[in-house]
Amino acid sequence: KTTNEDNYVMQKFVRAVLGTNNVDHCARLCHASTVAGLARAFGSGAMTNSIEEIRRAPVIFVIGSNTTECHPVIGILIRQAVESGQSKLILADPRRISLYDHAGIYLQHKPGSDVALINAMMHVILAEGLEDRDFIRERTEGFEAVESAVADCTPEFAAKVTGVPADLIRGAARTFASAETASIIYSMGITQHTTGTDNVLSLANLAMLTGNVGKECAGVNPLRGQNNVQGACDLGALPNVYPGYQKVDDPEISRKFSDAWECGSLSTVPGLTVVEIMQACEAKKIRGLYIMGENPMLSDPDVNHVAEALDTVDFLVVQDIFLTETAELADVVLPATAFAEKDGTFTNTERRVQRVRKAVDAPGEAREDWRIICAVAAKMGYEMEYRDAASVAAEIARLTPIYGGITYDRLDGDGLQWPCTDRDHPGTKFLHRDAFSRGRGKFHVVSYLPPTEMPDDEYPFILTTGRMLEHWHTGTMTRRSEVLDDLVPTGFVELNLTDAERLSIGVDEMIVVASRRGRIEVPAKPTERVAPGCVFLTFHFKENPANVLTIAALDPIAKIPEFKACAVRVDRR
Repeated sequence: KTTNEDNYVMQKFVRAVLGTNNVDHCARLCHASTVAGLARAFGSGAMTNSIEEIRRAPVIFVIGSNTTECHPVIGILIRQAVESGQSKLILADPRRISLYDHAGIYLQHKPGSDVALINAMMHVILAEGLEDRDFIRERTEGFEAVESAVADCTPEFAAKVTGVPADLIRGAARTFASAETASIIYSMGITQHTTGTDNVLSLANLAMLTGNVGKECAGVNPLRGQNNVQGACDLGALPNVYPGYQKVDDPEISRKFSDAWECGSLSTVPGLTVVEIMQACEAKKIRGLYIMGENPMLSDPDVNHVAEALDTVDFLVVQDIFLTETAELADVVLPATAFAEKDGTFTNTERRVQRVRKAVDAPGEAREDWRIICAVAAKMGYEMEYRDAASVAAEIARLTPIYGGITYDRLDGDGLQWPCTDRDHPGTKFLHRDAFSRGRGKFHVVSYLPPTEMPDDEYPFILTTGRMLEHWHTGTMTRRSEVLDDLVPTGFVELNLTDAERLSIGVDEMIVVASRRGRIEVPAKPTERVAPGCVFLTFHFKENPANVLTIAALDPIAKIPEFKACAVRVDRR
């Protein structure tokens, strides 16, 4: 939730002062597979279209996104589009979320079965000749291999894997492919898997197969959850790229930044990701850790090991607006300002860069994040002198081509969408109009692989996690709101009514949910929202933290953890 300027200065500090590329942020835990997958398929790892186009899309395919609770404004647009009669909604989600009431077609697939579902939809589209052959021929490559690969992924095969009836898969495929334009919307239900990158590539395949890229009211649209998680990616808070996704292992790029920063040579070795950093701390390969605005004691998978890592590290600095569960473990806590106490910019989910202006004074000794980092850098012998946030933004524009034309004097009103390469550029409403960022869009062969940990006799349920409307992430802010905490003061676990009856579990009964990594006690909420054999937990509550249970298995490409599927046992207390 820190500004673009904060993120830029932090990654500059890590690289120029600490001499490492071991810098990462929470996108690793939500959309790393989006960046990896869409970059491979299209050449750019961001939302292709704009928010306002969603309400005009003839077909909206929402998969793995509890949009009305996690992205309420966009959720309202989807509801309005359907209620107006202008749009049809295809919904795919393991839970019967509130969008279920608006869906023309609902596909309740098992957690981790997304590739099988999407491949089966492509099988139907190809079998019935509904693909856009002109688009495929003129603008893509690699199609023949994918055409061959999905030939055996029939709806009947996918039905066995996903639990979705074959005829529903056929109906969804026909509705999607027959639309004049169709918009794909997804979030962490797609990305937070060991196959997260595969899931994203599958959606890119589906969009290209039907010609739904490079035009209005179409595209592949990942919804970023936090107000500046897109900006943190854009500004290089990642271990393998500088601002603007310029690769750290490219010697020319490295030299460009070392010259601009006047810091000597920079490392060309990509750094470690969030989970890898924690593992390296536990193994004593990393001895110092500087955490800005994150709370891994609740947000990271396998929290028991996170606690061990933070206890093992020699020196822990936490910079935040509140004394979080992580800050309580720190050797030094640096008080920072919240969004309304600073100037800067945020980049939202549609790549729109917008101003934030100081509205209130900061409490006590709190300072802007970038000013704190500059002060620490100066004590370590490296001067980073900026007059104000605008001067940081000016340096960003000089070094970051996609932000080249974004300066404060141009951001009054609605802001600008990148790429915006110079001062005369108007910004970009949707990507890949005439050509993909990589030239031709690339199809990728993707085969279904099950989650790392499947249910068995000892742990017979599959756990999936997510957010609720009333609270946010680790509750650092929302649980300090008396109104919100009164509305939902405790976590709960959803399980199917049939499972609850079989286990003699009543409403609000305190039960035990256990995995191979830990156990929690949590009130039960029997419901029809989840399918039999599946349970759901939010991850907001320190009293019953879901991430005590989750597995730290990683997507091999994006290194994102598999938050959305692991095996658990449910018992009466």
